[in-house]
Amino acid sequence: MFDTLTDKLGQVFKKLRGHGRITESNITEALREVRIALLEADVHLKVVKEFLERVKEKALGQEVLTSVTPAQQFIKIVADELVNVLGSYTSELDFSGKPPAVIMLVGLQGSGKTTQAAKLALFLRNKKRKPGLVCLDIYRPAAYDQLKKLSAQISVPFFEYEKPKDPLNIAKESLIFADKVGVDTLIFDTAGRLHIDQELMDELKALRNNIKINEVLLVVDSMIGQEALNVAEKFNQEVKLTGLILTKLDGDARGGAALSAKSVTGVPIKFIGVGEKLNALEVFHPHRMASRILGMGDIVSLVEKAQEVVEKEKAAEWQQKLKKGAFTLEDFREQFKYVKKMGSFENIMGFIPGMNKLKKEIDWDKIEKDFKRMNAIIDSMTVKERRNPDIINGSRKRRIAMGSGTTVQEVNMLLKNFFEAKRIFNQIKKKGEKNFLRGLGGLFK
Repeated sequence: MFDTLTDKLGQVFKKLRGHGRITESNITEALREVRIALLEADVHLKVVKEFLERVKEKALGQEVLTSVTPAQQFIKIVADELVNVLGSYTSELDFSGKPPAVIMLVGLQGSGKTTQAAKLALFLRNKKRKPGLVCLDIYRPAAYDQLKKLSAQISVPFFEYEKPKDPLNIAKESLIFADKVGVDTLIFDTAGRLHIDQELMDELKALRNNIKINEVLLVVDSMIGQEALNVAEKFNQEVKLTGLILTKLDGDARGGAALSAKSVTGVPIKFIGVGEKLNALEVFHPHRMASRILGMGDIVSLVEKAQEVVEKEKAAEWQQKLKKGAFTLEDFREQFKYVKKMGSFENIMGFIPGMNKLKKEIDWDKIEKDFKRMNAIIDSMTVKERRNPDIINGSRKRRIAMGSGTTVQEVNMLLKNFFEAKRIFNQIKKKGEKNFLRGLGGLFK
């Protein structure tokens, strides 16, 4: 989402680095360009103005003007202030009090509340909590069935009830259900409207006033830009929000709503939706997001993603196989599957420092197709061939190519890459890191 803003800020910083020393004139020009970049990204005018005032005050200080690396000092100031705009710290969910803790999702119709409810339930289940889902949307005909289906998909309890009932009674009965089935966190999926109306707000206030609710999270579609902030302010005034979930942050919107939300509403961003899959929900970390916006990557989040999809036992098993030189094409194929669970290749590259510049030069569709082709080739091998690729001769290659819908040349390329990877891993074991890095460079020539 922030690719355009990242590129423009990168150009500003590059110009500053080109100056032998930083002057008030340099900084004023840089701030003017930062202002344009933020406004073009649809950041709220008030947020831009306050942000630039704080940056200017610090940037014109003696520490920057006399620094040996003034450009880096300026970038650090921008990064620090960006973190302040985004929220300064990671805001945790409140689970205090007697179980079940209750999380109520609110928002306009079409903002994705029902899907986010399931995503949040899966996220909490993976964190060893015991969530349950409750549909309080009695107006949208498909809401109940959709949430019930999603709950079955992620193996989370769903509160079933006879219709019709009003939302407050459903909520009260769900608390009894939670005690019976051992649920420690209930997630309420409330009704939305095409626009904010008093009937909707009265319904939410009735729930807020009659049930102990730990969190009221507003689900906001980042694609609607500045209007998202107006929606957030209205909901906050009426039902006292405790946090925001910003969806579609993987889309191509300009991202201004995400950058402005905390400053305008005073409500922390707690989660961000980064894809359509049910595991595509991330805790919002202001420092990490600021780092990504400034093109510095986010290795910590990338490692956490990897840890979520790869079990410790599996990682240890691969490590042992690599040490013994027993890594096979079956392991190679399995690693492809784990990488895909982490998201698209383009999304993964966004976490790596410095890769934003290369993202536009890479044909991501081709890379996705290449990986599917490699998978098909390995799937077309026998178990014996996958475990002992040395036995794959000319006739076997022709059979594998025919079975996978590829060519013998493509089979040869896969085998070449596999054996080259094994050779490099052997270098780690035998000759140490220096030769490994040299070999790795040779692999990508």
